[in-house]
Amino acid sequence: MKQYKIVIGAVAVIAVVALFFWVKSAFKDNYIQLAADEAIDPTPTQIQSIRDIGEWEFLSISAEEMVDTVRKGFFTDDELVRIYYGTLRLGIDMQQLRDDAITIQGDSVQATFPKVTLLDNDFIDEAKTKSFYESGKWTPQAHQALYQKAHRQMLHHCLTKENLTSAQSNAESQLTNLFTQLGYKTITLHFE
Repeated sequence: MKQYKIVIGAVAVIAVVALFFWVKSAFKDNYIQLAADEAIDPTPTQIQSIRDIGEWEFLSISAEEMVDTVRKGFFTDDELVRIYYGTLRLGIDMQQLRDDAITIQGDSVQATFPKVTLLDNDFIDEAKTKSFYESGKWTPQAHQALYQKAHRQMLHHCLTKENLTSAQSNAESQLTNLFTQLGYKTITLHFE
């Protein structure tokens, strides 16, 4: 009986050793490794998603204009003075990107964007418009002429070279940041 137990023990030890080597050889070339891939390959979907951004604002300018008009009368003059408020937004309409605007080579990207411009020509907030002074009766055409005068003055005062340069500088910074986040190392940007 004692020899029987020794034989069973030896067989058990041999079986465990054999099982260990079998498992080790079976999984020798199979292993799991977790790693982060730092480089992101560009896809047409990513490029299209840049176009789908639509209008991207880089500078917002609040404006206030007081405009007036006088109508000469026989006995008295009529006067209309109004204050107009508006917000001019400068940026890029990404829908205007040409099909060949972005070229990618390895970890380098070269992009040509439309120039920074006024995004919306209807920037006067008519709900905030105030009549500062009004004497006499004024037609809707007179009010519209005053609106157009305020519109021209806001464009003249806000679409300055300094504001356009500032908006373009903001555009370069934000677009560089976008491409850096997408994994590109060398980024060259141009504006039409």
